[in-house]
Amino acid sequence: MGTPDVVSLSVAGRADVDRPLFTFCDDATGERVALSAADLGDWAARTAGLLRDGCGLGPGSRVAVLLPPHWRTAAVLLGAWSVGMAVSFRPRATAGLPVLEPGGDRPYDAVFVTPERLDDWLEDVPDGVHRYLVGAGRGPLAEVPVGWLDWDVEVLRHTDAPPDYAGVHPAEAATPDGTSFGAWGRLAREVADQLGLRAGDRLLVDAAEHDQPLKWLLAPLSAGTSVVVCANLDRSRLDARIAAEEITRVL
Repeated sequence: MGTPDVVSLSVAGRADVDRPLFTFCDDATGERVALSAADLGDWAARTAGLLRDGCGLGPGSRVAVLLPPHWRTAAVLLGAWSVGMAVSFRPRATAGLPVLEPGGDRPYDAVFVTPERLDDWLEDVPDGVHRYLVGAGRGPLAEVPVGWLDWDVEVLRHTDAPPDYAGVHPAEAATPDGTSFGAWGRLAREVADQLGLRAGDRLLVDAAEHDQPLKWLLAPLSAGTSVVVCANLDRSRLDARIAAEEITRVL
């Protein structure tokens, strides 16, 4: 599962395909979710189906993703990119700040946001034709405002069969600023080289320090590196986390 010249959910150089490719943990809550390449591919495929079949979107559609580093965020990003959509990723508050990208003055085709950001007065959540809330906990959200849908509920209405990639080309825009899939792929590999990532490595990422998906998702996947994204990372327990997760690199 993936997009040309961007990422691949296969893990080069790993014999055990059932080993976790993407792990999310939260030191504040004790949550830990470990996904194999197949698991993450299934969730990304369901998201692709939600956008393509549920929303009627396709290559060139504009999607805004206002989500923190998380396994759900990885599924949303990979799902949208796998069917050729241009994704705007904004991890920080945007109230009062201009949206510096083409088409930023019109509604997005789909918007994904956390409930906390929706209720935060510092946020300027962009308008969207299709609007989804993505929670951080387990299971469906307790409350969903009118005009929004729960991603956890809606995504399960769609198959985990891989989508058709025929319409996705390296020269097409992966982000609304026009940066292509091929350009993002090359940049991801450059960052992976800068970080010294190799196939079989296991990278620990502090979610609070590295919220751009280039570092916590695209670069490691382009190198065949598995990822452990940790929210609320407890530095006093860092050595224990490294040992428990068999970490080889820390970001």
